[in-house]
Amino acid sequence: MSRLRIFDESRPQSPLAEHLEHASIAHELGKVGVRFEQWEASQPIAPGASQDEVITAYRSDIDRLMAEKGYQAVDVISLAPDHPDRAVLRQKFLSEHTHSEDEVRFFVAGSGQFTLHINAKVYDILCEQGDLIGVPDGTRHWFDMSETPSFVAIRLFTNKEGWVANFTGDDIAQRFPRMQPRQTVTG
Repeated sequence: MSRLRIFDESRPQSPLAEHLEHASIAHELGKVGVRFEQWEASQPIAPGASQDEVITAYRSDIDRLMAEKGYQAVDVISLAPDHPDRAVLRQKFLSEHTHSEDEVRFFVAGSGQFTLHINAKVYDILCEQGDLIGVPDGTRHWFDMSETPSFVAIRLFTNKEGWVANFTGDDIAQRFPRMQPRQTVTG
C-alpha cells in the first residue's frame, strides 16, 4: 500500500500527517508540485527483469510520457534482494540531492521510498507497484530501496545522459526513517 508521511524537517521522530489513500497522497503532493498517479501495471515483470524486457512490455506508456513532456531517454532500474551490488547501489541514492530535470519513476513491480525536502517539511512517500512519481527539477530529495531491494522502475529523462545528481551536502537524509524490508508471511 502506498503511503505518504509528512514531517517537520526538525522532527523526524513523529509525522505531522500520514496519508494512505492514493487520492489523498496525490492531493497533498500536488500542493508542492509533485506528480503522483496510480497506473495499472498490466504486464507482469519481476524484480531482476532485463531493461529490454521492461521497455518492450511498457513501450506504449513510455512513448506517451515521452511525447507529453519531451523526455529524451529512458532506462530501467531492476533490483532483486540478492543483487550483488545492492548495498553500493542503495548508498548511491541515500544522500540528499537534486537534479536539473524532473525525476520521473514508474514502479512496474515492488516498492521504493522517495523522501522529498520541501519548504521546511519532509515528504516520505512509499511508492508501490503501479505508482508514478514526478519530482520537479531542483527538488531536494533522496531514495531508499531498503537493505533487501525488490523493485523494477522505469526512469524517464530529458537529459540524454540519464541520472545526474547534484548532492547538497546536507546530512538530513541520515536523520529520517529508512525504508523497512518487506516482511515475508509464511503459512
